[in-house]
Amino acid sequence: MGREPPGAPVSILVVCAVAQELAGLPARPDVDVVAVGVGPVEAALGTARALAASRYDGVINAGIAGGFRDRCTVGGVVVCSREDYAELGLEDGSTFPLPGGLELTRHVEADPELLRPFLAGRIPVIVGRGVTSATVTTTTARALALAYRFRADVESMEGFAVLRAAQLAGVPAIEIRGVSNLVGERESNGWDFRSGALAAVATTGALLDVLLAG
Repeated sequence: MGREPPGAPVSILVVCAVAQELAGLPARPDVDVVAVGVGPVEAALGTARALAASRYDGVINAGIAGGFRDRCTVGGVVVCSREDYAELGLEDGSTFPLPGGLELTRHVEADPELLRPFLAGRIPVIVGRGVTSATVTTTTARALALAYRFRADVESMEGFAVLRAAQLAGVPAIEIRGVSNLVGERESNGWDFRSGALAAVATTGALLDVLLAG
């Protein structure tokens, strides 16, 4: 990570959907926390705007997400090594030809250096995959379909958008999700905003400790 010479201050952009998700994250020098709004359009535009306004060495997308059953639990944390965009492309998930040989960008991967503290066990979390959907899943059938198709551990509305905006800007990025509910039927999803938000805050803080320590 980083575009500065060794020893230079590191500047980090932390992106969330709504400010309440990261309300418990202590303010730090060289860290800007920006709430960009809910959904992939707002997230992409807000992240791009923030990256155009200031220079950053890394982006952390942090907040709550739904966890797929049997893959994680409410109050747990998933750091996404990859994000897929569920609605982009044909309904059955297949691709289609575009003029000039263009291809849809339907997934984006986290920066390997930002993943390293998690893969090395310095910050104990689940390292998995996320799926971004503009529609919140409310049925077991759709939850099973998304989990199978994308091998996803969590579902959010912004992950792909933030990581893709950072990728296009040439800034390393990663995604941290505190699990606030289980994906599927709302009557049995165990919704707990506070637990998900606290988990996201704790893991984001731990990563910032590592990155800002130099």
